[in-house]
Amino acid sequence: MEQIKAKSVWNLLTDTPQEAANLRLRAELMQEISQTIKDNHWTQARAAKECGLTQPRMNDLLTGKIDKFSIDALVNISEQLDKHIVLSFQTVC
Repeated sequence: MEQIKAKSVWNLLTDTPQEAANLRLRAELMQEISQTIKDNHWTQARAAKECGLTQPRMNDLLTGKIDKFSIDALVNISEQLDKHIVLSFQTVC
């Protein structure tokens, strides 16, 4: 059996490095939002209110339904929580 080598799991799930980068960024944003909710001990209903979402939409976020959220939507949710995003870039060889 041939062993597959990839830079990350995202590369295995996507067809292009661009798609992998998009998934990776969305996953990181979702994790940060989820951690903020956990740190504040909010219920899903309270978290939804704080983030400007419906409770079912918050459930989608907290259960990792990454395909239901764009980067734009996740940035907006982060800002609702006063979590400001800082970008850094690196060249990967």
